Amino acid sequence: MDKRLRRVIIACILLISIILIGMIGFVLIEHLSLFEAWYMTINAISTSGFGEIKQLSYSGKFFTTILILASFGVVGYVITSVAQYAIEGNFQKYFKNLRVNQKIQKLKDHVIICGYGRNGRQVAKELSQSGIDFVLIESSEAQIEKMVEESDFLFIHGDAIKDSVLLSAGIKQAKALITVLPSDADNLFVVLTSREMNPEMTIISRASYTQSEHKLKLAGATNVIMPGKIGGSRMAKLVIQPDVVEFVESVLIQQNTEDVKLHEISCNCLENCSAEKRSIRQLRIRSHSGANIIGIKNNDGKYLYNPSPDTILTCTDKLFALGTTKQIDELQRLLNQFS
Repeated sequence: MDKRLRRVIIACILLISIILIGMIGFVLIEHLSLFEAWYMTINAISTSGFGEIKQLSYSGKFFTTILILASFGVVGYVITSVAQYAIEGNFQKYFKNLRVNQKIQKLKDHVIICGYGRNGRQVAKELSQSGIDFVLIESSEAQIEKMVEESDFLFIHGDAIKDSVLLSAGIKQAKALITVLPSDADNLFVVLTSREMNPEMTIISRASYTQSEHKLKLAGATNVIMPGKIGGSRMAKLVIQPDVVEFVESVLIQQNTEDVKLHEISCNCLENCSAEKRSIRQLRIRSHSGANIIGIKNNDGKYLYNPSPDTILTCTDKLFALGTTKQIDELQRLLNQFS
């Protein structure tokens, strides 16, 4: 719980306590009714100056004096706590977080991103541009504030290694989790916990050290990415084959949706199609859609690069097609004809 919110709650408890003490004191000392005791207590605490219900005894006057002196500190503490909480926008932040949590609870087949550092920020940007629902988990308040300033991403302020935080992010309904925490040990813990909570989900983890890669895969990571290794390899390739690297990046990372991109397409629509009509040539993919099939992944996880037109497609294959958004949509429509 936020320290400022805790302070407001404590202040309210103190105020209620001083009112109860005042009411009990007036009932016991002056034998007033509950309503009369309430009136006298509020009158004393607020120092409004209204008259007494009846002439107080010496004991009653002494109690009233103590009550007024005690209430000065309590009321002052309440006013400063509530004012600070309101001025700093915490009421607004509280209700905003409440709305965010309600949206998160409704998500299904979304992606969970653990960490909003350099890698996490880039992952969130890519997913956002692709229209994929995701939830960010970040423990640093400074990073949360930066995130709120930069975007309207759904987020949870908490530690991703805690089961309760992962559950709040909807891990049991998520289709994938990407953990890019700075520590390999924390990433390992997140992978292990996430795999136990959702055995079917895709888990991608960042690793800083080579020896961590094997441990992360044993813990349940589907893929392990080492930014340092990838960065070094890319720099070397830019020296050896700079145009090839730039070409591949222009296909994979370009932002304009009308430009050519590489897409992954499932062939499950071909389940009811006869075998003799499943070849790339028979489907006339290139002539009908304009897209190019540059690779195929079969059910065994093996890849076939630059397949020939006579290659027979099965319903378990995945196609890697190069084309514009319009061409890919036409290819998908073509395959759906056989469903």
